[in-house]
Amino acid sequence: MAKVAFVGLGVMGYPMAGHLKAKGGHEVTVYNRTAAKAEKWVTQHGGKSAPTPKQAAAGQDFVMACVGDDNDLREVMLGKEGVFAGVAKGAVVVDHTTASAEIARELHAEAKKRGFDFVDAPVSGGQAGAENGVLTVMCGGDAAPFARAEKVIGAYARACTLLGPSGCGQLAKMVNQICIAGLVQGLAEGLHFAMKAGLDIEKLIATISKGAAQSWQMENRYKTMVAGKFDFGFAVDWMRKDLNICLDEARRNGANLPISALIDQFYAQVQKMGGRRWDTSSLIALLNR
Repeated sequence: MAKVAFVGLGVMGYPMAGHLKAKGGHEVTVYNRTAAKAEKWVTQHGGKSAPTPKQAAAGQDFVMACVGDDNDLREVMLGKEGVFAGVAKGAVVVDHTTASAEIARELHAEAKKRGFDFVDAPVSGGQAGAENGVLTVMCGGDAAPFARAEKVIGAYARACTLLGPSGCGQLAKMVNQICIAGLVQGLAEGLHFAMKAGLDIEKLIATISKGAAQSWQMENRYKTMVAGKFDFGFAVDWMRKDLNICLDEARRNGANLPISALIDQFYAQVQKMGGRRWDTSSLIALLNR
């Protein structure tokens, strides 16, 4: 059992923090920008809430965070009332936000100066993965603090891997999102084509999902894509944020991402259709207009 703070109780953070208490058996203190959500979490799970990230982090062995983007992360970590102002020497800060590799390295360096450790640890598996405690966690940082944090992360992860030094977790998450974008577009086009061709979708998927076309997206999204139901899952707004992180990094490292750039624009069109909070599988809605 450890003393753990969790900062950011969004659709991912809320259940992740819950697993720390229920499955991990840890002593958990939570912080959320909207205090009512933190109080709701305490009512549901026990533990404590704190009025600022600084106070949440004080005296903890580990501080986990899952917030919006680089700007949110910088504020919640480095602000006057931020985590870094309160965290104890020797503690480990684990950031589950999907952010840039640049800010991960910045926070890692600052943590080292202050006498504690920082691990960038973005996750894959979406809201369902968080709720079921089966996230995949991609980490960057130093081996010793990762080994300590891995045991705690295990409360909500089915896989947790150190990919390399600081920033490598975020770079791995970028690869994850690049691959997903192409898969979803390919599946959308395939299903759109099948519907136009008059094929029996159930028989089709039962057949091709046994071969090389099989994917998690096919197994879990084809029914709702064909039905035009997108009010769930990983939101288009979040995917555009992630793809823009990928494209920014590609401009720095010289990688060519023509498909990712194109699909980002397709998602921009979905946003204009009113689909900002639709699941990423809503790419098929563009084809079926």
